[in-house]
Amino acid sequence: MLATIALVGRPNVGKSTLFNRLTKTRNALVADYPGLTRDRHYGRGRAGDREYIVVDTGGFEPVATSGIYFEMAKQAQSAIAESDVIVLIVDARAGLTPQDSAIAQLLRRSGRPVVVAVNKAEGLVPERAVAEFHELALGEPLAVSAAHGENVRAMVETALECVPAVAAASETPAESGMGSRIKVAIVGRPNVGKSTLANALVGEERLVTFDEPGTTRDSIYVDFDRDGRVNGEASRATSKRESRTEADTLALLQPRGSNEAVRRYTLIDTAGVRRRGKIFESIEKFSVIKTLQAIEDANVVILLFDAQDGISEQDAHLAGHVLEAGRAVVIGVNKWDGLTQEQRDGVKRDIERKLSFLSFAQHHFISAKEGRGIEAMLGSVDLAYAAAMAKLSTPRLTRALQSAVERQQPPRAGLVRPKMRYAHQGGMNPPLVIVHGSALKHVPDAYRRYLERFLADAFQLRGTPLRIQFKTGVNPYADSTARR
Repeated sequence: MLATIALVGRPNVGKSTLFNRLTKTRNALVADYPGLTRDRHYGRGRAGDREYIVVDTGGFEPVATSGIYFEMAKQAQSAIAESDVIVLIVDARAGLTPQDSAIAQLLRRSGRPVVVAVNKAEGLVPERAVAEFHELALGEPLAVSAAHGENVRAMVETALECVPAVAAASETPAESGMGSRIKVAIVGRPNVGKSTLANALVGEERLVTFDEPGTTRDSIYVDFDRDGRVNGEASRATSKRESRTEADTLALLQPRGSNEAVRRYTLIDTAGVRRRGKIFESIEKFSVIKTLQAIEDANVVILLFDAQDGISEQDAHLAGHVLEAGRAVVIGVNKWDGLTQEQRDGVKRDIERKLSFLSFAQHHFISAKEGRGIEAMLGSVDLAYAAAMAKLSTPRLTRALQSAVERQQPPRAGLVRPKMRYAHQGGMNPPLVIVHGSALKHVPDAYRRYLERFLADAFQLRGTPLRIQFKTGVNPYADSTARR
């Protein structure tokens, strides 16, 4: 599971600049759903081979009692509760302020590990820049410059040291494609019917999750079979290293084809369903962090929309994050039975226009409440998982690559035309194809997308993105030619 780093500090200390530096702005996701008065920004960053989620909390005025700063402070406190480690950002130019001290006091009470980043320290002697911030009593402050990138990498590495990595999480039986349950995450905006769909999949009378203090970041993992039987109690899981019994392990190792009547899944429930006596109540609590974590942990994501609301900008942002994570996708459009034919045609056009980058995904128009269309959607989940875990032989990949080049050659770059010699598979979930050749750095993105579509069609991969990585061979005569 990815670590979550929350950026906290009073207004105008450089949190957004640092956020953009860490995420390179390509991963920014804005949560502006009802109840969030001030936007929080979410994105993904990378330090070496380790990825993480970073949250920009907005300006934090802990002494505010009303108005916009009070609302922003509440959002910052929510982010603190959901994070694994906190980076407190202060301003080296302004020096230590009473607001900094008040925020530090609040962070100490949170129990979360804290790293103090003294920003805007460019051109200053680091020891002098951080000297007065030792008064915060939150460990050794680090002098950084978010604008120039100075010491930012060291700051991130220090923060991640506070969060143990789950190194083998993505190399569990799901990577082998044999004998594992398909992890399915249902994601979408609040009130699109995630809880209703979850109950329809696993059986409402058996789904029991928890809404207790301290579990705000927990996702609920529920094992169920194709016929809806639940195979174990719902349990909170804060990492992929779940504790399973020996019987569970044997079940995981059982080949999927050994019993065609039983298809095994694990539902990652982020919507939240709890029991009050004998009554189950949907409490659709939306947590961006929980949703991003579920996407990372899943094999297949069911991206659920409300047919009556159409596709919003936030829906498209969330879909973009699913694509960037490389997850297999099934698109579900809920509450379909309440629309006229004209409205249905409009929704279909909306999907084609706003979600064109998910053209590989299968669409299902369902009614979770009535149970219509769910079985067919699960069939697409199976196909998407099979495509994501497909093993592609080198000879077939190379022949398909040659066919693609024969149909449409890569464009020249000046006097140079890229040459593609052979291809092999470099990974699964999503399928990664390594293409070897010469001058491949000149291949434009449009041609890369053409190859991705061609290879996906050639191998009939439906429901999963396919990625291509170009690898240029080393010319042994390059150095000698240059010396001449």
